[in-house]
Amino acid sequence: MENQIKGNGMALLPLAVFILLFIGTAIVTNDFYSMPVILASLIAAGVALSMNRKESFMKKVEIFCKGAGNSNIILMILVFLLAGAFAATAEKIGAVDSIVNLGISILPPNLLIVGLFLIGCFISISMGTSMGTIVALAPIGIGIAEQTGVAPALALSAVIGGAMFGDNLSMISDTTIAAVRTQNTQMKDKFKVNFFIVLPAAIVTAVIYGVWTMGEQAVVSGEHAFEFITILPYLGVLVAAIAGVNVLVVLVSGVFFAGIVGLYNGSFGMSGLVSTVTEGIRGMEDLAMIALVIGGLIEVIKHNGGIQFVLDRILSRVKSRRGAEFGIAGLASVLDLSTANNTISIIMGGPLAKNISEEYGVDPRKSASILDIFAGSVQGMLPYGAQVLAAAGLASISPLALLPYSIYPILIAVAGIVAIMINYPSFERKEAKN
Repeated sequence: MENQIKGNGMALLPLAVFILLFIGTAIVTNDFYSMPVILASLIAAGVALSMNRKESFMKKVEIFCKGAGNSNIILMILVFLLAGAFAATAEKIGAVDSIVNLGISILPPNLLIVGLFLIGCFISISMGTSMGTIVALAPIGIGIAEQTGVAPALALSAVIGGAMFGDNLSMISDTTIAAVRTQNTQMKDKFKVNFFIVLPAAIVTAVIYGVWTMGEQAVVSGEHAFEFITILPYLGVLVAAIAGVNVLVVLVSGVFFAGIVGLYNGSFGMSGLVSTVTEGIRGMEDLAMIALVIGGLIEVIKHNGGIQFVLDRILSRVKSRRGAEFGIAGLASVLDLSTANNTISIIMGGPLAKNISEEYGVDPRKSASILDIFAGSVQGMLPYGAQVLAAAGLASISPLALLPYSIYPILIAVAGIVAIMINYPSFERKEAKN
């Protein structure tokens, strides 16, 4: 039945409304985050439900609910909530501070900027959040810049680069979860493909930062005490996820493990543990609601022929699997430019990317990685993106000052383009649809 849907460009109007609400309010208020995503998505959903007079209103509501209740959407939400619970519990036991202090303790004074990047990589891949990494490391980066004389923008760009590394790879990152679920692949498989694509970019970034700051030294003042036991829950989650353990089992075990450590070292009592887990879940409620609404919105757009319209246009221009992969990369980039939110851009573009990948035989591991890489690349450079705004705000500098030093976001885009051009990594040939 889905193959008989006729393409209809007007069906994309709700998506245009969603994007214009962001851009319009940003121009009027000079703040790209003044329009809540949930409100914009609800307005867009209202527009979608008001279209297609051939269907009854209740029929359109049923279609919306079918999309919102899709098993991939529900599983994505469960993972979001558990990831929030784990991240909050691990942070409460002091895991983030321990990782930062461990890194500072073992790094030589002349490699502190490189160290900022590497510590950021590890924190973000453990926490699954770029913003949490920036909040933890940016003050240290500013202090290093003051002591060494390097530009604060350089130090903060190293922090952002490290933050985006893990945001793109972490098993508990909302972007990874969204990419994996929308492309119907496995966490460990996407991780392996994504990791080997971006690894050269991370290595080159570290080398460039090392060359730029050669001869600069600083000693970060203060005590750098750490408890290795508090880092173990992060390591356990990372190892278990890479080993292929079910992500729900991994996260529940991670919360339990971090809770035991917290009770052991006195970070909280039983009531404090319950409170921390609850706070972590609540922190993901907005994202869960957004995923539900966007899932329903995309299903209505699909039913009305919007997805088929885009596919028809792409099919008329794209003639190869490589072209399809570039199309997915462009889709992720444009959506992130429009929304300044890489998670939302993946949730919105994921279903269309899935259709494109199936049409041209793109492996779902590759399509999930492309979505995450290009959305993350754009997000790490956006002067109106949350990551750049947060880092620049802490240092009281212009977000534009960070752009010349944004090495990692640029290099992962380059790595992604090269991977598409040379068909890396190569998979067993998957048949495209006829």
